[in-house]
Amino acid sequence: MTTVVVSPFDVVSFPDGAGHFWVYMQYVQGLRRLGCDVYWLEQVQRGKHRDLGALATFRERMECFGMGDRALLYTRGDGTRNAGDDAPIEWLNGSDTSAWDVLRQADLLLNFHYGIDPRILGGARRTALVDIDPGLTQIWMSSGQIRVPHHDVYFTIGETVGTAAAPFPDCGLAWRHIRPPVCLELWPYVYDPHCESFTTVAGWWSGKWVKVRENGTEICIDNNKRVAFLEFAELAGLTTQPLELALHLADGDGEDRRLLEQRCWRVRHAREVASTPQHYQVYIQRSRGEWSCAKPFFVKLRNAWVSDRTVCYLASGKPVVVQHTGPSAYLPHGEGMFRFQTVDEAAASLDAINTAYERHCRAAREIAVQYFDAKRVLADLLQVALR
Repeated sequence: MTTVVVSPFDVVSFPDGAGHFWVYMQYVQGLRRLGCDVYWLEQVQRGKHRDLGALATFRERMECFGMGDRALLYTRGDGTRNAGDDAPIEWLNGSDTSAWDVLRQADLLLNFHYGIDPRILGGARRTALVDIDPGLTQIWMSSGQIRVPHHDVYFTIGETVGTAAAPFPDCGLAWRHIRPPVCLELWPYVYDPHCESFTTVAGWWSGKWVKVRENGTEICIDNNKRVAFLEFAELAGLTTQPLELALHLADGDGEDRRLLEQRCWRVRHAREVASTPQHYQVYIQRSRGEWSCAKPFFVKLRNAWVSDRTVCYLASGKPVVVQHTGPSAYLPHGEGMFRFQTVDEAAASLDAINTAYERHCRAAREIAVQYFDAKRVLADLLQVALR
């Protein structure tokens, strides 16, 4: 049996982010369905590891997914992201001996934490990085904003990363392309013609600012989803299709919310619909489909990115209308998935779906089966990573 340790980033301390939890659980459950022995490994910031509520919530979720005794949690030094290389590692849920034994027995450490401690990597037979911020990861690496330790293999969900089409560096690495997986058994087809709203779940301030050099000068560009959503604020008033945004809003975002509601958007706080993995799934499966935009830099970098959230909609048989992030060799347009560049294109796509809704629902599921099936995606990943 192949032993795989999956190393997510910042899940324990974000209990309201059930969509973020699902990103990594798709990999875990897909690998388990391939017969792998899978563990979850995560660094928790020292100040946050004392949040007993967040830890209890995390452990309950792991139990629900059959992973109750397979979570390895640790802190480093003072718990800051920039703790020194020799900062002590403290295991939170079991002896350090058993945790290190798991790592030494691991055939593969599948890592999503770009700043992982090299000592953790050193335990496994093979290591692989998974880049889920295509283009940004390479910019951060090349500019020294992050230091990524050596891995045996480098994967990315960005279709253009490491190719001549990418307007960003490859950092001298051979990037292997994968697609964001969805566990089809956990995300079944759900057809209901009475579902009313196209929806999405997003962080209003997710994305942060990005430092880049343009014409020899370092500048900061706003990469928050807020910027992207406000660019398409007029859309809800141009279509009869109800549109709803479930957003992680901050206390000071009342003015933004009022602006969206004045322009015919339905707005909910994300914690109302995505505070647990089950609520997140139900919200998607009760939606008519997804409408969403991408972080500005994903559009700018033309990385052909597709969201892990979008593939959950597709697997559930929910058509998607999502922002175009660059030419793709495989992403379809016009059946189950529409990729828009303008407000008018988005409105026309919504109308096209509603004209033949059931056909587009079936097409959405077929897209997930053909391109994003976790067992197929991860079988290919293992074949490359374990060579």
